[in-house]
Amino acid sequence: MTSLLDQHGTGTVLALGGALIGALFGFFAQRSRFCLRAAVIEFWRGQFAEKLSVWLLAFASAVIGVQALILAGWLDVSEARQLATRGSLSGALVGGLVFGAGMIMTRGCASRLLVLSAGGNLRALLSGLVFAVTAQAALGGSLAPLREQIAGWWTVDGGAARHLLERLGAGPLDGLVLGLVWLAVAVIFSLRSGNRPWMWIGGIGTGLAVAAAWGFSHAIARASFDPVAIQGLTFSGPSAEWLMRVLATPSRPFGFDAGMLPGVFIGSALGAWIGREFKVEGFKDGTSMARYIVGAMGMGFGSMLAGGCAVGAGMTGGAIFALTAWLALAGMWLGGGLMNRLLAEPVQTSQPATQQAPVVVPLAP
Repeated sequence: MTSLLDQHGTGTVLALGGALIGALFGFFAQRSRFCLRAAVIEFWRGQFAEKLSVWLLAFASAVIGVQALILAGWLDVSEARQLATRGSLSGALVGGLVFGAGMIMTRGCASRLLVLSAGGNLRALLSGLVFAVTAQAALGGSLAPLREQIAGWWTVDGGAARHLLERLGAGPLDGLVLGLVWLAVAVIFSLRSGNRPWMWIGGIGTGLAVAAAWGFSHAIARASFDPVAIQGLTFSGPSAEWLMRVLATPSRPFGFDAGMLPGVFIGSALGAWIGREFKVEGFKDGTSMARYIVGAMGMGFGSMLAGGCAVGAGMTGGAIFALTAWLALAGMWLGGGLMNRLLAEPVQTSQPATQQAPVVVPLAP
């Protein structure tokens, strides 16, 4: 690893690794239909079926993979931003609620929009662009003051106070056991749903890609003489970064995030091509287009407020048991459930067959 870094540079190695891990994530997510929105809808409807089982397979695999790396001594997440720095509990909860509502309106979370865009979905492509613009505005633009104000309502210190397992007096072995329990639940739901092989393979592969990102960035940080932040997969920050790379002269060197986003797109496109699922789709009408745009704006602002998207905060942060990540994930499930209930169409009930309309007999003149 050291010779590889000396030969090509830390930034290049990080970008190439990010592209490879991103491609694996995109491919597995596309083939398994991995989607938090679909899982949330199934959960709140009491349908513990295919979509929920795929998400649970991915989440459990991410937790197991990360905690196994920690137990083996191959990963140390104490310096990860989700744990080391001061966090916002109010931002996590409010941001999660807003993000969850937005993903219902756009019919997919941030990662799902990128996966669908690679398959020809123009609705997802436009929503992804709006998401990136709003995320950048919340990071350092016109929406930043509002984000900072909400984030300051309720904060928590970094370190043990932000580590859920340490707060409970537990450790990585306990986290691994919890991951195995969730995996068992996912297997039960998958068997009941009759999941196809790609649902199993893709769900587990998606979760392991999250763990691989943590392990890879940690390995680079240990081998490089340059300062390297330990990180996992996320889509809000990289989306905002790529937006600025396109609109202005890049001020940041290429790194993991810069390679990860195009990698996910390429992997998703490959999955769509193999499955013969590439199809150009657009909006049906102006009303649906407005709903997608508003939802994407909610996701962009919510992700920056919560400290990440459904993957960045939910899975990446959840796998290391960051308190704010779990709170954000709970907000996403709650916000998504409430918005889905709000947008649900009323059930049309037909008139019972026994109730016949009265027969009107004309009177004789």
